Amino acid sequence: MPRGQASSVSTHERPRVDAAVVSDKDNGRHRRSAYLLLGLLIVFLHGSWSVYRMQFANLPLPLDAEQAGKRGFSEASALKHVKYLTGLGPHPVGSDSLDLAVQYVYAEAEKIKKAAHPDVDVQLELFHTDIGANRLAGGLFKGKTILYSDLKHVILRFVPKYLPEAEENLILVSSHIDTVFTTGGAGDCSSCVGVMLELARGVAQWAHGFKSGVLFLFNTGEEEGLVGAHSFITQHHWRNSVRFAVDLEAMGIGGKSTLFQGTHQWALESFAAVAKYPSAQIAIQDIFNSGATNSATDFQIYLEVAGLPGLDFAYTDMTSVYHTKNDKMEHLKPGSLQHNGENMLAFLLHAASSQKFMEDAHEAKQESIEQKKAIFFDILGKYMVVYPQRLATMFHNSIIFHSLLILGTSLLMGRCSVLVSLGISCLSIILTLIFSIFLSVVVAFAVPHICPFPISFVANPWLVIGLFGSPALLGAFIGQHIGFILLKKHIEQVYSRTKPGLTGNKMDHIVGLEAERWIFKSGFLQWLIVLILGTYFKVGASYIALIWLVSPAFAYGLMEATLSPLRSPKHLKVVTLVLALAVPVVSSAGLVIRLVDVMVGTIVRADRNPGGLPGWFGNVVVAVAIALVVSFMFFYLLSYVHISGAKRALLSVLCASFGLAIVLVSSGIVPAFTEDISRTVNVVHVVDTTRMNDGSTEPLSYVSLFSHTPGKLTQELMELRGEEFSCGRNMTIDFATFTMMYGCRSYKRSNIGWSKSEVPMLHVESDSATDDARRTIVSIDTKSSTRWSLAINKQEIDDFTIHVDSNKLVHLGGKSEVDGWHTIRFAGGKSSPTKFELTLFWSTNGTHASAKETKAEDFSPLVKLRTDVNRVTPMVETVLEKLPRWSTPFGKSTSPYTLAFLTALPINI
Repeated sequence: MPRGQASSVSTHERPRVDAAVVSDKDNGRHRRSAYLLLGLLIVFLHGSWSVYRMQFANLPLPLDAEQAGKRGFSEASALKHVKYLTGLGPHPVGSDSLDLAVQYVYAEAEKIKKAAHPDVDVQLELFHTDIGANRLAGGLFKGKTILYSDLKHVILRFVPKYLPEAEENLILVSSHIDTVFTTGGAGDCSSCVGVMLELARGVAQWAHGFKSGVLFLFNTGEEEGLVGAHSFITQHHWRNSVRFAVDLEAMGIGGKSTLFQGTHQWALESFAAVAKYPSAQIAIQDIFNSGATNSATDFQIYLEVAGLPGLDFAYTDMTSVYHTKNDKMEHLKPGSLQHNGENMLAFLLHAASSQKFMEDAHEAKQESIEQKKAIFFDILGKYMVVYPQRLATMFHNSIIFHSLLILGTSLLMGRCSVLVSLGISCLSIILTLIFSIFLSVVVAFAVPHICPFPISFVANPWLVIGLFGSPALLGAFIGQHIGFILLKKHIEQVYSRTKPGLTGNKMDHIVGLEAERWIFKSGFLQWLIVLILGTYFKVGASYIALIWLVSPAFAYGLMEATLSPLRSPKHLKVVTLVLALAVPVVSSAGLVIRLVDVMVGTIVRADRNPGGLPGWFGNVVVAVAIALVVSFMFFYLLSYVHISGAKRALLSVLCASFGLAIVLVSSGIVPAFTEDISRTVNVVHVVDTTRMNDGSTEPLSYVSLFSHTPGKLTQELMELRGEEFSCGRNMTIDFATFTMMYGCRSYKRSNIGWSKSEVPMLHVESDSATDDARRTIVSIDTKSSTRWSLAINKQEIDDFTIHVDSNKLVHLGGKSEVDGWHTIRFAGGKSSPTKFELTLFWSTNGTHASAKETKAEDFSPLVKLRTDVNRVTPMVETVLEKLPRWSTPFGKSTSPYTLAFLTALPINI
């Protein structure tokens, strides 16, 4: 950390005062104008936006088939596949439309096979999986067992005819054909399938010169718990020949396909060396691995089950449409598929032609991933930086050591006065964060009370600049200004002792200049702390803190610092600020904007247990995130305002921006949601037999309405007048995989559209107890449903097994839990089994409540079952037609279909 002018004040000698700073005339001449600082603010914001556009929105020109040629990649050709698949509508596992999608992909693969180079051996297979179980224990899969059956995958393999060993060294390229039940999936992941088919067409003309084979896996079942990838990697006869995996995914629709997960340095360097339009961000990997997104991709299967090195890519534009009806062709930006395709084709040609690449892949299985991790990121979408994690740690530690050494030396030279100044500087950092977060959070709490929707900015994310950015910046300035005032008071006391010749305006001016420098330099300390924490916890994105520390420190040392403590301070040069922020803005501004945009987009599905989050939750999350960004990224810029004439102008601009945003959202001039960016509202016809004790009791049937977007359903109910819905928190529904805490319910016309023959059965076949344990055998009949969820009470049950046709599918041991429950989910094709045998082994510490001990109103389930049927009943159809166009169902693996049957076994069986 460089020392600035007069960063320490000696008490043994009295430095002279520079004539350049003592005159009142000079004081006025050097005073920064409001226009200058507002101009700097505009340049900073515009520069950040320009970086974002260049880094994430600058897409290549799409090519048609003629322009791409036989060996190139054509977006126009890939889009034909996307158009067909999307035109089928939703095609989840077990649907007729998925069968059509698989048939289409197979037929297109046959065409590629017939047109392949004569020296390329092409193998095409329609793989039909056996029944299986995905038992991943960590992350999203904690407390879960995922079962599957009757899945179909299209597998296309290319190897050179005259190199037999290539068959044992395959590079896997994988994505999924299936979608959730709410969308045609143009982004997730028909776009990936279209890219893969077009890639396969190109590879078919190149593979005769390969050293390794390339295998394209078009799987089904990804949306139901990664079971497509799991079935291939555990059942297919080519699985042991795969040495490297590439996964293509989508967390939104279109834009750049960004590399966000990578296992080994050599693989990342290989991609960086050949990618035409590199887009890669380890920061997304950090967030993904932290569990904050509550999501997973097939890459987890390839990494954890097969132990393969690999790369994971995903589209991240328009995350608000993810798994909704709005994931459609119209939102695919021109150039999106071209970007992905050209990068992947170049990488596959390089990797499959390189003997060293496959040698590295072989060695990777013998090495620890931790030892081979690397830092990776792109600069403006033009260059990709890759270096090993161990080098990053060494470099970061070196910077930290030297910064602490310089800081310690400054403290020793300046003694007590500098120590106090440093302490006040630290306080200014804390105050900046506190006031920034406080003001933005106050607005976040207020917005739900003055706007039609609690979250009013999803369709227009730019509104967060005025809603939360303005109060956050104002709060940051207030907090920093308090620190500035405290610094002035302290420095004035020191100068009154050491520079008695300074009085009045002269003293005030010099003290202000010194305080300004301390505030600027406290930014170094702020980022140093972030760097220390990031390095300690091995956060890949710690390079951002390094840049924000080193670049401003270098600029300050070059333009401002002096080794002489005798000179009095001068105004910080504007060029110092420009030099300080140029590199940090270029390296991180685009990423920060993208992450905030993704966060805003995910708010529409933030409430995993509908009604479990308060309406202000989404606002607070976004507000805190923006406050942190503002506090850290604007810290240096704000330090230039305190002794300028811009304070009043800054306040006016921020208040005007905030006021305009409030008017726009509260009046509805700018809508909270649109037909393209919708609020999630799920409609489910529920047939509940949970409390049926005998066959004579009628099931409880109703239509349920709930939303994964925080907030009540007031606006939606206005459109559903006459449909007899009542809402509240007294209508909790336990869907086995989640609990609806707040929603609406209507019994109107709920007795049609289903039959009693579809009600699932849980029947106790036997219940025996010995001195050591109690064992209960339960038969499960899901009737017509081949998608169901079963929750087992782990407070009562120690372990369990599941049999299907006398075959043990789930064995004893290894059962984790979440909130006292282990959840089993099953999804399969139309030929999947519907009868299972569940054996429960009771815990010796369980309550084992008897029927006499349990009151009727205190129903405590031992096992909860939900079966799903993908059918729209008459009442559900009516509700869906009446709902506003800005509402959309949200689908995920744990979501019920539009018709769900609930049943359970009580503890006192």
